Amino acid sequence: MVFRVLDFLLAALGLIVLSPLLLVAILAIWLQDFHSPFYIAERVGRSNRPFRMVKLRSMTIGADKTGVTSTSAGDSRITIVGKIVRKLKLDEVPQFWNVLMGSMSLIGPRPNVVRWGVELYTDEEMRLLSIPPGVSDFSSIVFSDEGQILKDAEDPDLEYNRIIRPWKSRLSLAYVDNRSVRLYVVLIILTVVSAVSRPKALAWIQAELKRIGVDDELVRVAGREGPLVAHPPPGEVEIFSLASSRSEAGSDSADKPNLRSHLNAAES
Repeated sequence: MVFRVLDFLLAALGLIVLSPLLLVAILAIWLQDFHSPFYIAERVGRSNRPFRMVKLRSMTIGADKTGVTSTSAGDSRITIVGKIVRKLKLDEVPQFWNVLMGSMSLIGPRPNVVRWGVELYTDEEMRLLSIPPGVSDFSSIVFSDEGQILKDAEDPDLEYNRIIRPWKSRLSLAYVDNRSVRLYVVLIILTVVSAVSRPKALAWIQAELKRIGVDDELVRVAGREGPLVAHPPPGEVEIFSLASSRSEAGSDSADKPNLRSHLNAAES
């Protein structure tokens, strides 16, 4: 109940304060091609229930139907206005509406799609669906440069599942296992701090992770100390591969134009 009250009050305040910028962004997106400035994305919420997540559209119309899911920094489908909107994180602001409606929280694991998303979750990762999905959390701050990480990958989807998903899931589970009003408030502050100084935000995140007792390897990754290395997802002993993805998702090779529509996928 406390989280719901905080979510409602802070999301309402955020929409009011950011409404001038939001209106400018909405108009700019509409003027570039005279199509809806909003993108409605199907996502999986708490207890595996689907919901419709609202975002500002940052890509060309039909970008989510091209068969390409992962989005790198140089993706040609991102519009000129979309690049600015993404850089300022304004595309995420409409999700405050989802928070007001109760389908999301300000802080929680980022919501995922079903196909090549929740469909691939291990039993351990399914615990991410035990609380409302969020606009921000540890993982969204630590991997805010996800597009840059995948920029030169031969297969961005495969690379995501090997070097990003394992750590993002562990960071999100750290919040699930230690959820409190204090940590909720700290992560809201950290989200704001990261927009000004990402190094300071990462150092603070490392301190918080140490405080709640996560392992040293995850603390190191959270500080982005050194290159990311492939690692099994939580609850697994083997690193993700195409073979394992077909087994988990129950599809054959003909179904694999892409591995997954994660949160920076197509238009998300």
